Amino acid sequence: MSHFQTLKPSILSRDAFVAAFADIYEHSPWVAEKAFDLGQDPSIDEIETLHQRMSDILLSADHASQLALINAHPDLAGKAAVQGQLTEASTNEQAGAGIHQCTAEEFSRFTELNDAYKAKFKFPFIMAVKGSNRHQILAAFETRIHNSADTEFKCALAEINKIALFRLLTL
Repeated sequence: MSHFQTLKPSILSRDAFVAAFADIYEHSPWVAEKAFDLGQDPSIDEIETLHQRMSDILLSADHASQLALINAHPDLAGKAAVQGQLTEASTNEQAGAGIHQCTAEEFSRFTELNDAYKAKFKFPFIMAVKGSNRHQILAAFETRIHNSADTEFKCALAEINKIALFRLLTL
Protein backbone atom coordinates (compact mmCIF):
# COMPACT_ATOMS: atom_id res chain seq x y z
CA MET A 1 0.00 0.00 0.00
CA SER A 2 1.14 3.52 -0.82
CA HIS A 3 0.99 6.39 1.62
CA PHE A 4 0.50 10.03 0.72
CA GLN A 5 3.73 11.98 0.57
CA THR A 6 2.38 15.47 1.28
CA LEU A 7 -0.52 14.98 3.69
CA LYS A 8 -2.21 12.64 6.14
CA PRO A 9 -5.94 12.48 5.28
CA SER A 10 -7.01 10.87 8.56
CA ILE A 11 -6.05 13.95 10.61
CA LEU A 12 -7.45 16.65 8.33
CA SER A 13 -10.46 18.74 9.25
CA ARG A 14 -13.42 18.46 6.89
CA ASP A 15 -12.58 21.77 5.23
CA ALA A 16 -8.91 20.82 4.79
CA PHE A 17 -9.83 17.35 3.51
CA VAL A 18 -12.28 18.74 0.95
CA ALA A 19 -9.78 21.40 -0.13
CA ALA A 20 -7.07 18.75 -0.61
CA PHE A 21 -9.26 16.32 -2.54
CA ALA A 22 -11.93 18.53 -4.17
CA ASP A 23 -10.57 18.21 -7.71
CA ILE A 24 -9.48 14.59 -7.60
CA TYR A 25 -12.81 14.15 -9.36
CA GLU A 26 -12.95 17.02 -11.87
CA HIS A 27 -14.89 19.99 -10.45
CA SER A 28 -16.81 17.59 -8.18
CA PRO A 29 -16.00 18.27 -4.52
CA TRP A 30 -19.06 16.25 -3.48
CA VAL A 31 -16.99 13.07 -3.83
CA ALA A 32 -14.44 14.36 -1.31
CA GLU A 33 -17.22 15.58 0.99
CA LYS A 34 -18.87 12.17 1.01
CA ALA A 35 -15.51 10.45 1.49
CA PHE A 36 -14.84 12.54 4.58
CA ASP A 37 -18.35 11.99 5.91
CA LEU A 38 -17.79 8.21 5.91
CA GLY A 39 -15.37 8.73 8.79
CA GLN A 40 -11.70 9.31 9.40
CA ASP A 41 -9.43 6.43 10.32
CA PRO A 42 -5.79 5.61 9.57
CA SER A 43 -6.73 3.32 6.67
CA ILE A 44 -7.49 6.34 4.45
CA ASP A 45 -3.86 7.40 4.78
CA GLU A 46 -3.23 4.66 2.22
CA ILE A 47 -3.82 5.92 -1.30
CA GLU A 48 -5.47 2.72 -2.48
CA THR A 49 -7.94 2.68 0.42
CA LEU A 50 -9.00 6.29 -0.08
CA HIS A 51 -9.21 5.72 -3.82
CA GLN A 52 -11.47 2.70 -3.30
CA ARG A 53 -13.69 4.74 -0.99
CA MET A 54 -13.96 7.57 -3.51
CA SER A 55 -14.48 5.15 -6.42
CA ASP A 56 -17.30 3.45 -4.55
CA ILE A 57 -18.91 6.83 -3.90
CA LEU A 58 -18.88 7.64 -7.61
CA LEU A 59 -20.14 4.22 -8.67
CA SER A 60 -22.98 4.28 -6.11
CA ALA A 61 -24.07 7.83 -6.94
CA ASP A 62 -27.28 8.43 -8.85
CA HIS A 63 -27.14 8.63 -12.64
CA ALA A 64 -27.61 12.42 -12.70
CA SER A 65 -24.63 12.98 -10.37
CA GLN A 66 -22.48 10.60 -12.39
CA LEU A 67 -23.46 12.33 -15.64
CA ALA A 68 -22.71 15.76 -14.15
CA LEU A 69 -19.24 14.55 -13.14
CA ILE A 70 -18.60 13.10 -16.61
CA ASN A 71 -19.70 16.40 -18.14
CA ALA A 72 -17.32 18.30 -15.83
CA HIS A 73 -14.43 16.82 -17.82
CA PRO A 74 -12.98 18.81 -20.73
CA ASP A 75 -12.70 17.55 -24.27
CA LEU A 76 -9.33 16.04 -25.07
CA ALA A 77 -7.48 18.58 -27.24
CA GLY A 78 -10.63 20.68 -27.17
CA LYS A 79 -11.19 24.42 -27.09
CA ALA A 80 -10.55 24.66 -23.35
CA ALA A 81 -7.12 23.08 -23.82
CA VAL A 82 -6.26 25.34 -26.74
CA GLN A 83 -7.41 28.43 -24.80
CA GLY A 84 -5.58 27.40 -21.60
CA GLN A 85 -8.79 26.98 -19.58
CA LEU A 86 -8.19 23.50 -18.13
CA THR A 87 -7.58 22.69 -14.48
CA GLU A 88 -3.91 22.29 -13.65
CA ALA A 89 -4.34 18.52 -13.37
CA SER A 90 -6.06 18.25 -16.77
CA THR A 91 -3.44 20.47 -18.38
CA ASN A 92 -0.63 18.30 -17.02
CA GLU A 93 -2.38 15.07 -18.00
CA GLN A 94 -3.02 16.19 -21.57
CA ALA A 95 0.49 17.63 -21.94
CA GLY A 96 1.98 14.39 -20.60
CA ALA A 97 0.24 12.55 -23.43
CA GLY A 98 1.67 14.99 -25.97
CA ILE A 99 -1.71 16.39 -26.92
CA HIS A 100 -0.24 19.91 -26.99
CA GLN A 101 2.07 18.68 -29.78
CA CYS A 102 -0.73 17.70 -32.15
CA THR A 103 -0.43 18.69 -35.77
CA ALA A 104 -3.21 20.79 -37.29
CA GLU A 105 -4.61 17.61 -38.84
CA GLU A 106 -4.57 15.81 -35.46
CA PHE A 107 -6.32 18.72 -33.74
CA SER A 108 -8.90 18.66 -36.52
CA ARG A 109 -9.42 14.91 -36.01
CA PHE A 110 -9.77 15.39 -32.25
CA THR A 111 -12.38 18.09 -32.90
CA GLU A 112 -14.31 15.85 -35.32
CA LEU A 113 -14.23 12.93 -32.90
CA ASN A 114 -15.16 15.08 -29.90
CA ASP A 115 -18.15 16.49 -31.79
CA ALA A 116 -19.29 13.09 -33.11
CA TYR A 117 -18.84 11.44 -29.72
CA LYS A 118 -20.81 14.12 -27.87
CA ALA A 119 -23.55 14.04 -30.52
CA LYS A 120 -23.89 10.28 -30.06
CA PHE A 121 -23.46 9.92 -26.29
CA LYS A 122 -24.38 13.40 -24.93
CA PHE A 123 -21.19 13.54 -22.82
CA PRO A 124 -17.46 13.99 -23.55
CA PHE A 125 -15.04 11.19 -24.35
CA ILE A 126 -13.16 10.31 -21.16
CA MET A 127 -9.82 8.56 -21.11
CA ALA A 128 -7.12 8.41 -18.45
CA VAL A 129 -4.37 9.59 -20.77
CA LYS A 130 -1.39 9.14 -18.46
CA GLY A 131 1.00 6.70 -20.10
CA SER A 132 -0.65 7.14 -23.50
CA ASN A 133 0.30 9.26 -26.47
CA ARG A 134 -1.93 11.22 -28.83
CA HIS A 135 -1.88 8.41 -31.40
CA GLN A 136 -3.11 5.85 -28.85
CA ILE A 137 -5.78 8.29 -27.67
CA LEU A 138 -7.05 8.86 -31.20
CA ALA A 139 -7.10 5.09 -31.80
CA ALA A 140 -9.12 4.54 -28.59
CA PHE A 141 -11.47 7.35 -29.61
CA GLU A 142 -12.02 5.78 -33.03
CA THR A 143 -12.73 2.37 -31.48
CA ARG A 144 -14.93 3.46 -28.59
CA ILE A 145 -17.17 5.73 -30.65
CA HIS A 146 -18.78 2.54 -31.99
CA ASN A 147 -19.77 1.29 -28.50
CA SER A 148 -23.26 1.45 -27.05
CA ALA A 149 -24.25 4.36 -24.81
CA ASP A 150 -24.41 2.08 -21.76
CA THR A 151 -20.95 0.67 -22.46
CA GLU A 152 -19.47 4.14 -22.89
CA PHE A 153 -21.14 5.49 -19.75
CA LYS A 154 -19.62 2.65 -17.72
CA CYS A 155 -16.29 3.11 -19.49
CA ALA A 156 -16.33 6.85 -18.69
CA LEU A 157 -16.84 6.11 -14.98
CA ALA A 158 -14.02 3.55 -15.01
CA GLU A 159 -11.69 6.00 -16.75
CA ILE A 160 -12.61 8.74 -14.27
CA ASN A 161 -11.68 6.41 -11.42
CA LYS A 162 -8.32 5.74 -13.13
CA ILE A 163 -7.76 9.49 -13.46
CA ALA A 164 -8.57 9.89 -9.76
CA LEU A 165 -5.98 7.27 -8.80
CA PHE A 166 -3.32 8.98 -10.92
CA ARG A 167 -4.15 12.28 -9.22
CA LEU A 168 -4.06 10.78 -5.73
CA LEU A 169 -0.66 9.26 -6.45
CA THR A 170 0.76 12.76 -6.97
CA LEU A 171 -0.10 13.85 -3.41
